Amino acid sequence: MTKDRLLGVRIGRRTLAELVTDSLRSVQERNRSFIFACANPHSLVVARADPEFRAALEAADAIVADGVGCSLAAALTGAAVGPRITGTDYFLGVMSALNRTGGRVFFFGSRTEVLAILGERLSRDFPRITVASLSPPFGAWPADENRQMIATIRQFAPDVLWVGMTAPKQEKWVAANADQLQVPVIGSIGAVFDYYAGVTRRAPQWVCNLGLEWLYRLPREPRRLWRRTFVSAPQFLWFVLRERLTG
Repeated sequence: MTKDRLLGVRIGRRTLAELVTDSLRSVQERNRSFIFACANPHSLVVARADPEFRAALEAADAIVADGVGCSLAAALTGAAVGPRITGTDYFLGVMSALNRTGGRVFFFGSRTEVLAILGERLSRDFPRITVASLSPPFGAWPADENRQMIATIRQFAPDVLWVGMTAPKQEKWVAANADQLQVPVIGSIGAVFDYYAGVTRRAPQWVCNLGLEWLYRLPREPRRLWRRTFVSAPQFLWFVLRERLTG
């Protein structure tokens, strides 16, 4: 019998085209939030020890396998997961589709200077989309400030809210505030903000196709990625092998 979970986390099987279609349907109907999240080896390891993060992933409508490690783990454990879809893939797919009819998009996360660059590029690439953004404080913030930021987002009334913080902070924030936000589509896409703004250079496509993007990024972002590479990756491999051996 085929499993629908990878290390205990449900990974979706929809294609990118299906996810974009479902997202646009949510924008049109506006009766609930379609919540998107990515799963990679690091996040799956963190979710094992963080019940709040695990619950946030379970609450998402779509969790995609973002990383070749998930695909390899699925093959080893017999889990059925969909095609590899990165946060960038989903972001560009939704933005391109929304640009055909016009829409409103809010960016929540990253730094003010990154959001400014991102806004300039968006105006060129997606001229039919109206954009607003907000850079939240670093670290934790008080409840009253959180309410103010939610009010700012709701006042703009976006069709799509992109959340660009680190995991698991972004997924937890979305799960805790989705009901108050009342946005048709909410996507936690992390470093996509920096990639799209050009602040962080993404690996060449051939490197991504080989599943070696982590090797390209490590020397360029050592402080951010060393734990993922040297702590989470070995743990992930161990958990996958143990799951395979125990059936």
